[in-house]
Amino acid sequence: MTSPHRTGARSAHSPRPGRWLALSVLVLAVLLVAVDATVLGLATPFLSEDLKPTGNELLWIGDIYSFVLAGLLVSMGSLGDRIGRKKLLLTGAVAFGGISVLNAYATTPGMMIVARALLGVAGATLMPATLALIRNIFHDPRERSLAIGIWGAMASAGAAVGPVVGGFLLEHFWWGSVFLINLPVMAVLVIVGVRTLPESKNPDPGPWDLLSVGLSLVGIIGVVYAVKEAASHGFAWDVPVVGVAGAAALCWFVRRQLTLPSPLLDMRLFHHRGFSGAVLADLLTILGLSGLVFFLSQYLQLVQGRGPLESGLAELPAAVGAVTAGLLAGKAARRYSVRSVVAGGLGAIGVCLAALTGISQTTGYPMFGAVLLIVGVGAGLSFTVTADVILSSVPSEHAGSASAVSETAYELGAALGIALLGSIVTGVYRDFPTPPGVPAATASAAHESLGGAVDAAGALPGTLGAELLASARDSFVDGLRLASGVGAVVLLATAVAAWFLLRGQKLEDGPVEAATH
Repeated sequence: MTSPHRTGARSAHSPRPGRWLALSVLVLAVLLVAVDATVLGLATPFLSEDLKPTGNELLWIGDIYSFVLAGLLVSMGSLGDRIGRKKLLLTGAVAFGGISVLNAYATTPGMMIVARALLGVAGATLMPATLALIRNIFHDPRERSLAIGIWGAMASAGAAVGPVVGGFLLEHFWWGSVFLINLPVMAVLVIVGVRTLPESKNPDPGPWDLLSVGLSLVGIIGVVYAVKEAASHGFAWDVPVVGVAGAAALCWFVRRQLTLPSPLLDMRLFHHRGFSGAVLADLLTILGLSGLVFFLSQYLQLVQGRGPLESGLAELPAAVGAVTAGLLAGKAARRYSVRSVVAGGLGAIGVCLAALTGISQTTGYPMFGAVLLIVGVGAGLSFTVTADVILSSVPSEHAGSASAVSETAYELGAALGIALLGSIVTGVYRDFPTPPGVPAATASAAHESLGGAVDAAGALPGTLGAELLASARDSFVDGLRLASGVGAVVLLATAVAAWFLLRGQKLEDGPVEAATH
């Protein structure tokens, strides 16, 4: 006869009905954010031609979304823990769709930068809520590992769908159309999510500290801005001032969290070595990869002359590798070990980035396809396992904060990577020699960006335009090679660090507490 205790335990850990349908709604949000990030890189040459941003404005368009997102993720994750993750997710989804329209119809570089910043505010509500809801929907660790793998696979699928769909749209419509594809996805997410997603939140969250919200936003944006400006233009008087102010705000933020009875971010989470190691691995990995991701579409289109749809299809191997590896990552980590899967994946990415230091204008696609496939496999393995480690390291009531820390590391790494590695590419590019006979105004426009050089070359007579474009492309490839080398060093060092920081870390196998709140 079964005891009442055993019957109650089995009931407490019984699978939630409809959990896989709920997951399908959550991954729509992930798909949306991933598509939005990748189509921007593909649309950059068209956006540059239409809005004519300077090189610095172009970098701001590329990274302001990540700056704002990173600055608000912790605050929004904590807000979701307080008011309800479902409520925050659906509200953010509606805002994300509306602001996408503003992005699509931007008419100046300044307007585009503001629109991207607002999109970052809306995006900050989506990613922490999706992971936190997964933590509270899937109580069985093996099911949760699979759910996280599907979550990560959809992010990778978005990276594939974005360039292909975006390439099709760019060949038939204007560049703003790539943002309007967000609207039908948002509509489905909201309509289905209202009925299928369970609500969850911290039953005793305490007040939402607005001062901490402001400190985290000012601190992260201040530090990242200082890094970006120092890398681009050197140490003008405002750079160290903003950097010190940002660092001071972050220090104040940390000290305040340690004294608040209900902190915005529980700093004790970082006492767990696995949690800290996984967060650090995510940040450094994205930092090393983001420069390549941001400039790869420009290389394929503006250096090798591929169309936008062809460029999107050329990037598919990375998504295929990431989707496949993400679905198998949980099993691999349990069969071998967490640190071997994460360190092995990161090491493979580092080797591939090192291989890209040998590219030229005429590098054939087989090399690129192989490199992108291996990069995708490495990223799928490492990111899926680190996300699982981060979520399983904390109680379910803190899932929003933990998810936000994970996403903050991702977005902060992206922002820093675009700022640092992007500045390397831009700095090397701007030094390309101008052929004799090119007017000063034309040469100045060509040195702003590779898109500007393509436009300038088209306006020059005879072979002069071809000479200018060849010189610009050579310099751009030189910058991309150098950035790839720096990224390779970062990834290989991160692989070594992950091997030691994740020592002894395991994914859960047994049942965990059910989230009843």
